[in-house]
Amino acid sequence: MALPQVEICIVGSGAGGAPMALELGKAGFQVVVLEKGPDYKLTDYVHDEILNSRRDFFQPFPWDEPHLIRYHKQDEYERSNAGWLASCVGGGTVHMSGLFYRMKPIDFRLKSELGGLPGANIVDWPISYEELSPYYDRAEEELGVSGVATPHPFAEPRRKPFPLPPTDEHPMAKEIDRVAATLGYHTFPTARGIVSRPYHGRPACTYCAMCGSYGCEVGAKGVQTSIIAGARATGHVEIRPHCMARSIEVDGKGRAKSVVYEGADGKIVEQPAKLVIVSCTAIESARLLLNSKSSRFPNGLANGNGQVGRNLVFSSFGKSHAHFRIKARKASWPWLADRAPFVNRSLQDFYVAPPEAKLPYRKAGTLGYLWTHPNPIFAAIDMAGDGKHRMFGKMLKDKLREYGDTKILEYEIYAEFLPTDGTKVEVDPATHDKYGLPAAKISIDRHPADLAAIEYLMDKGDALLKAMKPDHFFRHTVRGTTTILQGGTCRMGKDPATSVLDKDCRSHEVDNLYVVDGSFLPSSGGIPLTLTIVANSFRVADALVRKLKRT
Repeated sequence: MALPQVEICIVGSGAGGAPMALELGKAGFQVVVLEKGPDYKLTDYVHDEILNSRRDFFQPFPWDEPHLIRYHKQDEYERSNAGWLASCVGGGTVHMSGLFYRMKPIDFRLKSELGGLPGANIVDWPISYEELSPYYDRAEEELGVSGVATPHPFAEPRRKPFPLPPTDEHPMAKEIDRVAATLGYHTFPTARGIVSRPYHGRPACTYCAMCGSYGCEVGAKGVQTSIIAGARATGHVEIRPHCMARSIEVDGKGRAKSVVYEGADGKIVEQPAKLVIVSCTAIESARLLLNSKSSRFPNGLANGNGQVGRNLVFSSFGKSHAHFRIKARKASWPWLADRAPFVNRSLQDFYVAPPEAKLPYRKAGTLGYLWTHPNPIFAAIDMAGDGKHRMFGKMLKDKLREYGDTKILEYEIYAEFLPTDGTKVEVDPATHDKYGLPAAKISIDRHPADLAAIEYLMDKGDALLKAMKPDHFFRHTVRGTTTILQGGTCRMGKDPATSVLDKDCRSHEVDNLYVVDGSFLPSSGGIPLTLTIVANSFRVADALVRKLKRT
């Protein structure tokens, strides 16, 4: 069934798709947004760990919609839900923790500043930090970011303060600051994509502690209750949930003419559009383009140079834990029992390592300090362990009782993930999802320099935790990969031979096709990517509206 043509069809309603919908709708264009998942209401967001983290409320089951993944090139591919964010209106911003950082000027000129590296496809961005900076401001204002700008060695230039004051902090934050100063570290408050005060009709955070992996029952975070709500209010934007895009069709001239999708009733629908914008996540956008084959594009849409799916990047990851016993410190640290859920401290002194660190590549990243997530089932499984170190019976019960008397401070590393030829997305014609579409096949081939940077950052992070004299300390995750932070599969660049998109995220090969999720990223930075994706989408939308108004 073919529908009447609309001016713009956007595939995906998350961090990339939402700003495009808002700006194009405000400009008066007729916009249809296709979202494969449901349109949840705030009342659907409940503190149920099984529902949110162990069912398909946000991420599909791997037997329904598999990703095939291997973490080393010698491994076999396995079915997994790794690389899925959230299949619902608002995308991954619905269940994000909202840890918001900006990239730094050096991220935009990585090759010029730090040079190349054999085995890594390091490039400069076709835009500068200065070009993106006003759109970081816009993203923070639309989302309602809470924070305070504090000078530190790698603080990026800012033109405006954060739109909202910081969220309330646990007293542990001041102890981190005190101990960090003795080490010569420069900690600073972590900005949050969570409204700390009533803002634009949205209530303030209730400090429930259930941010990551959960939707916010009051609407204090995410694009769903901010940018998507604003797009709907224009009267020009229609959000269609439960619409799984199957392919993007082209006309005889090779221009995008429609998006074919499967609706909630299982019927196949064709939505013609003058312009198509893709924003399904870096993995799923590459998959959609690679599955959109035609006589004009036999290897997938906009893939004449074979670059779609290439240069996939995630975030390098590491984590250590420090345990502090509440009863034992009742006299010395009476404030430890405070129930405030946010620590909100970050460290970027080692965003770029000094030459004397002798790393293979000097770009490192960010350490974020926070309490461990309070999910009880996850905590119990983690404590029980496996193999010869498995714990059960009275031993496990005693450990759980100790856990109830313990505050666990951790850091998480967000570090540069260097693009390589071996880290990529393809589609597997032998494995199909419940829609009958070839599944994404994800290969990860880490550059050794990534792993050296993780170890370097963990040494620095561990030094701070140990200096706080915890009752127990251990390294939890080493040499990790965070697949929910993803980009690069349709990287933007000036050279059509080595990139998929131009500086405005328009396909080099298909002039009415745009990609605005993390796919555009030439590099991963050393931070979570959500704020940068939102800011870039506002930048692209601004340029597109001006262009469309001229024609």
